[in-house]
Amino acid sequence: MATLALVCAASTPAFAHPHVFAEARLDVMVNGNREVEALRHVWRFDDLFSSTVLLEFDRNQDLTLDAEELQEVADVVHESLAEFNYFQVVTANGRDVGMQPPERLMTDFVDGQLIILFESRPAGPMPLQGRVEFGVYDPTFYTAIDFVEDSYMNVENLPEGCSRAVIRPDPEEAIAQNQQTLTEAFFNDPGGNDLSKIFATKLEIRCDANG
Repeated sequence: MATLALVCAASTPAFAHPHVFAEARLDVMVNGNREVEALRHVWRFDDLFSSTVLLEFDRNQDLTLDAEELQEVADVVHESLAEFNYFQVVTANGRDVGMQPPERLMTDFVDGQLIILFESRPAGPMPLQGRVEFGVYDPTFYTAIDFVEDSYMNVENLPEGCSRAVIRPDPEEAIAQNQQTLTEAFFNDPGGNDLSKIFATKLEIRCDANG
């Protein structure tokens, strides 16, 4: 099977610039107990990459992707991104939060663009206390996930006493601030460690102690 560029991202050395671009939306679902219940992701890929996917997976060559072909795309991407936690960066008060892998990915092809949707859940209870951060980032730098507007990083049922903000790090500032911990090994293989998350656009939720 011809390999998707996303699969290449899981096995190719780091590149200086991304080769695949996607506009994204993230919805953080909060339940009545002030716990994060799920993350809902929507990624819409650029025309060039979408065209490549169409050419590779259009088995009957009818210039469209039917349900079976879309499922094949979903299965390949699901497998290829597992090693990278589906590009999710989740922390609570500075500590990484484990996420369950999504049961499945859904795909669609609309107006010439590939769309991927999936939902993931925390591996355990995740109460909103202190500072909680959510990001979507490819540690190999092959795929750029872009939240065009701050409103595309949303919280459903934000509790009282909590606030949300979208943090967009400046890459040069991030490198300068973390120069001591960024080694040559990081630049040769950023996917080999978790330092690349300093570049991720993040949704930050802060909740007061009395919440």
